[in-house]
Amino acid sequence: MTETANQSPQQEGTPRSRGLHDLSAAELSSAYAAGTLTPVEVAEAVIERIREREPELNAFYRFDPQDVLRQAQDSAERWQADSPHSAYDGVPCSIKENISRAGIPKPSGTALPDPPVPAGNAPITDRLLEAGVVILGSTTMPDWGMLSSGVSSLHGVSRSAWNPAWTTGGSSAGAGSAAAAGYGPLHVGTDIGGSIRLPGTWQGLATLKPSAGLVPLDAPYTGRAAGPLARTVADAAVLMGLVARPDPRDYTARPFPPQQWSAEPADPAPLRVALQLDAGCGEAPDAEVLAAVQAAAALFEQAGAVVEILAPFIDEDMLHGLDEFWRTRSYADLEELEPAHRELVLDYIVRWCSRGADVSGSQTIRNFHSIGRMQQATALAVAPYDVVLSPVAPMAAFPAEQPMPLPDPERTMGHIGFTVPYNMSGHPAATVNCGFTANGRPIGLQLAGAVGSDAELLRVAAWYEAARPVSSTPNWSALA
Repeated sequence: MTETANQSPQQEGTPRSRGLHDLSAAELSSAYAAGTLTPVEVAEAVIERIREREPELNAFYRFDPQDVLRQAQDSAERWQADSPHSAYDGVPCSIKENISRAGIPKPSGTALPDPPVPAGNAPITDRLLEAGVVILGSTTMPDWGMLSSGVSSLHGVSRSAWNPAWTTGGSSAGAGSAAAAGYGPLHVGTDIGGSIRLPGTWQGLATLKPSAGLVPLDAPYTGRAAGPLARTVADAAVLMGLVARPDPRDYTARPFPPQQWSAEPADPAPLRVALQLDAGCGEAPDAEVLAAVQAAAALFEQAGAVVEILAPFIDEDMLHGLDEFWRTRSYADLEELEPAHRELVLDYIVRWCSRGADVSGSQTIRNFHSIGRMQQATALAVAPYDVVLSPVAPMAAFPAEQPMPLPDPERTMGHIGFTVPYNMSGHPAATVNCGFTANGRPIGLQLAGAVGSDAELLRVAAWYEAARPVSSTPNWSALA
């Protein structure tokens, strides 16, 4: 499927006139409450959809249809007894494989033997179970989450729901394809440099990399966040309402005030909007990407927002230092493996991180300090604005078998200049599809905001989602 979009999914008809796997979380919630659908019917439809597309997409690491049906039956009984755990009891959701589920191995995309088996759930998993959500299974990721694709030594190649020749994006690779293919409405990914937003831009999704500490993690790390990948901003907001709750297991969590999660479009007229078209480092954006983002910014300006050009605020030295720090960190993991096991890790990852063997201790400290410099530069640049608009990635989707947009592992990660600053600074950053290339590849708009403004940022994203032209709106029915 390589055609451009021509119809909004919201215009495609009633729940019963569309495939049940395509329905939004709100539609499913309303149908369950009204008794016009049951979670079992929906689970059966989603399972059928997964079986139909999964041989091609390879989005799941763990998928147990019988367990899905058991969860759905339990949910149906709760609805029948008028005692659902939440309004979204019975709504299907997938979870990335690096988010702990008790008793489910976590190989982190590698073919290494004896992957760790968590004894308990991650906070995200617990919140979803408490809400009665039907967990479909664990979605794929590349080795150690250090690739922006679906290439893995364990899973092989995961592929785009739009066209199997295209990348999924990564590292939330399977989550992106599962969302785009209609494996139910809700999907959880993680992001340390763009790993939610890159699958988002390359598969036409609505996503959010939340503020640091807003969604609790069981394994927090500088820049790491977990959040939603979905077809619509409304579904992303639903998922945030379920998982953005305090948990003492995340020692990095911040005391955020309660947020009102909604997809009610915000009024753009009062907004101070920055438009960033140059990341200051990495690859320059393709012309088609720039044109789509500029057209999106023009819609904000036409609606009354004040739009200003934002100059680059990070540089190549900062990005290179961060890239080299990550290489050193991953080489430390590689060095602990037996020699025979090192050969099981994807060759690209081995070549990428092996450069960390030559980095001195003092240089590692200098590289670590580049993170702080990036944090400070980002915070100062974003502070005067309500929203910063930019490309998500400089390029559209590349071949599925290619580990990275720039296939040379010796090169600095030149595709994350727009995304990674917000991981390091902790600012939230959302994505919404804003156009297509001439050959139908999706293009994403990134919207970043102040730390803790996540709910309002999604409302701004919802405004753009509703205001964008039909030609920029994914036609999900075409992926049937």
